[in-house]
Amino acid sequence: MKIMISTRGDFVSPRFDLSSEVVIATCYDHQLMEEPRSLILSDISAEVLCDLALKEDVALVVCGGIEDEHYKFLIWKKIKVIDAVIGPYADVLQLAMNNELQSGTIFAGVASREVAP
Repeated sequence: MKIMISTRGDFVSPRFDLSSEVVIATCYDHQLMEEPRSLILSDISAEVLCDLALKEDVALVVCGGIEDEHYKFLIWKKIKVIDAVIGPYADVLQLAMNNELQSGTIFAGVASREVAP
């Protein structure tokens, strides 16, 4: 399974449509198959990110906020979306690989309303 996380630095990007960076990881049986790839995009738009998800044959997109239109498009294309996630992308990736990540997950120490993963 391929997982794409929209990022800003070491954290999940707060908005999908304004993200210029993504991390793409391939995992199987809760293990990384290879080192995750970080990509910096020249164009910043939700359409570019959706196209990238399709071209990379991504099964799961993890992001912060996402417009309903793009959320529905990805779901229509059979790509699972976990949104409203706040935290370091490495920790988010680990939860995603273990099928433990849920929409709305906020990692402790990142926001005033802390939730332990």
